[in-house]
Formats: sequence, C-alpha cells, structure tokens
Amino acid sequence: MLDLKEVAKNFEAVVARLKARGGTLDLSRFQELFAERKKLNVELEQNQARKNAAQEVMKDRSKITEELKAEMKALGAVIKEQEGKLKPIEEELSAQMMMVPNVPHESVPVGADEHGNTVEKIWGEKPTFLFTPKQHFEIGEKLGLLDFERGVKVSGPRFAFSKGALARLERALTAFMIDEHTKRGYTELLPPYLVSRASMTGTGQLPKFEEDAFKTVTGRELFLIPTAEVPVTNYHADEILEGPLPVKYVAFSPCFRAEAGAAGKDTRGLIRMHQFHKVEIVKFANPATSLAELDSLVEDAENILQKLGLHHRRVLLCTGDMGFASQKTFDLEVWLPGQNAFREISSCSNFSDFQARRAKIRFRSAPGEKPQLVHTLNGSGLAVGRTVVAILENYQREDGSVGLPEVLWPYMGGLKELVFAG
Repeated sequence: MLDLKEVAKNFEAVVARLKARGGTLDLSRFQELFAERKKLNVELEQNQARKNAAQEVMKDRSKITEELKAEMKALGAVIKEQEGKLKPIEEELSAQMMMVPNVPHESVPVGADEHGNTVEKIWGEKPTFLFTPKQHFEIGEKLGLLDFERGVKVSGPRFAFSKGALARLERALTAFMIDEHTKRGYTELLPPYLVSRASMTGTGQLPKFEEDAFKTVTGRELFLIPTAEVPVTNYHADEILEGPLPVKYVAFSPCFRAEAGAAGKDTRGLIRMHQFHKVEIVKFANPATSLAELDSLVEDAENILQKLGLHHRRVLLCTGDMGFASQKTFDLEVWLPGQNAFREISSCSNFSDFQARRAKIRFRSAPGEKPQLVHTLNGSGLAVGRTVVAILENYQREDGSVGLPEVLWPYMGGLKELVFAG
C-alpha cells in the first residue's frame, strides 16, 4: 500500500508513474477522492486556524463578547460538519489505496507489456541437438514418469502425478536449492501452507486477486498459499526488527493457484498448474540498500541455474508487465528447446515499503531511533516444477532418456539419468 502522505505531496508525479503501468488501471475515482480530500483539508485547516485565533482572544476574559461566542459556536459546527464529510472520503480512499499498485521505480522502463521488457544479461549457450527436441510432457510420458491422465482423473485439469525417478528429481532439486541458498546466508523456514486473510492482504494478494486464490469453505476462513512469499513475509508482521539487515529466509512449499486469469494458456504440461512446488527466497532490507539487495537476490537465483548448466537470460520488466506490489522486477527466463523459447523460471522483486506498510513490518537502524518501514524483496529460487521442465528438455537424448546435471547426482542417490520406467 502506498503512503497517503507521500502520494499527497507528489500527487501528479505519482499518478503519471502509475499510469505508465497501462492495462486496465483506472485512477479516475482515486484522483477525484484526492481532490475532494485536498479541498476539504484546506477548508478545515483555515477554519481550525480561525477557531484557534478566537480561542487565543478569549483567554482575555475582557474581550469575550456574545458575537465572539457565536462565532466560536458557528466555527465548531462547521468544523464538525467538515470532519463528518472528510471521514467517508478517507474511508473510501483507504479502500481505493488497497486496489492501487505500487509505483514503479524510476529505473524501470516504460512499456505496455512484455514487449517493453529489456534483456540485461544472457548466460550460457543453447544446447544443440541432432534430432528435433521434444517438449517435456512428451518426454515424461514416454518415460512412464509423468501421468497427466490420472492427475485429471483424481483432481481435474492442471494436475499431474510425477512418478519414480521424476518424483525423486523434484525432491532432489528442492534439497539442492535449499542447500545452495543456506550457503549464501539464508535461514531455512518451513512455513504453514494455509494463511489468514490478513496475511494475504499484507503481501498484496488481497483484495485485488481473490479470484486467483483457493480458500477453505468450512470452518475458519483460510487461504492455500499461492507462494511461500505470503507466510514468510508475514513471519515478521506487526514487528520491529532490531538486528542488522538484511534478514534473509529460504522456504520450500507447495503453491496453489486458481489461474483464473490464465484460461487457455499452457493447457498442456507442467508450466501452469493449480499445484506446484517452489523454493522461495525472501529478504527484509534497509531502504537505503534495497536495490543492491535486489541485484544480489537475482544473483542467488541465477546461481542455481548456472550450477544446473541451464541457458538463461535476465530480463528487466517494464512498467506494464510488473506485478501489482512490485517496485522493480527482474525475471529469469530459462531456454526450453522443446518450445524453442525462453520461459520464466524465477521472478525477483523489490516491493519497497508497499508490503511492509500493509503488514506493519518496521526496523530500527540503531537502538533508541524511531522505527521505520522495512523494504521487502523476494524471488523464486527456483520454481521446482519448471526446473524439472528445463532439465527434461535441455538434457534429453535421441533415445528418449534424459541425462541429469552432475550437481544432482548425490541428491539422486547416484542416479545419473532418467530412463524408461517400464
């Protein structure tokens, strides 16, 4: 959530930067409310000043007159009326603020959609094949390790079973990723997979994106997490961090998404599922260094891709392609030979104090100093299912088997390849 006072101070600049996000964002009511609020506040301040001046005069009893008493009474009534008008405006404005996205950082390029994004770095080379590479779902099904048919039978579309060595590969990747991140100073958390409405609101999923969430329908209202970002960020909700920053966490979790806005996209395969696994990295940073912390968070995610030998690129998202709560986002896109395209495997964002203001997360830079809002950051380190997709497609062989990156061999009990399961 944006700071109402800061928005008021730089209203035109903030609105211009928000409009750069494009899309269906409608700020007309937001602007109307701000104009009404400003007009009422000016009038209220003027009347309050008149009342204060009259009170000063009335301190001298000899100057109290019936006319002055009447003026004081009238001013009191006007002020009360104006405060009454201001209250619903403030309430509606607060509700509007919950639907207004974060202001993009000045370093974020202006653009309408993904075509306005900027490729900032490319790592590795595309693998070459002496045959036409297949897509991951063809490879997995042919090996007898990926079962979409039974996933649909048990749960419906966008669910699947991984079997045997492929199931172990997900487990191995998770352990490998967490080991790598803890080596880099992240503390491992195993978070709850169900969270409250307050937690979902704190990170910006609610109220705007409720249709994309799964929630319980009996008993106490709880939401299945769309990402470990939600419980891990809210781990410090309503707290003041006293120690040195950044505070860094890594967490594995299943993720649950209704994908309400993704009808018809990636209907085959593991790219867009209702349930998938992800390793999330989260930081709580000092505002003065949060942009540098974003760079290092991206490098932490890239480290996983590089150790797996996966060709990828770093992309700076433009204003029109950023997430709702983000101030600045880098996507890591991995090369998928079967699709002959780069696809997102990690999204790393700096949310500035947008989430911290909602979740009331503050820090003290030194003992005794006034607390201030922390900056929150997070990223996929990585999406486990999409990493499986990348390994299947990049390490596939003509005979249908799939080699495994050497760094995973110890995590696979020495298994070096995926072969037909029989």
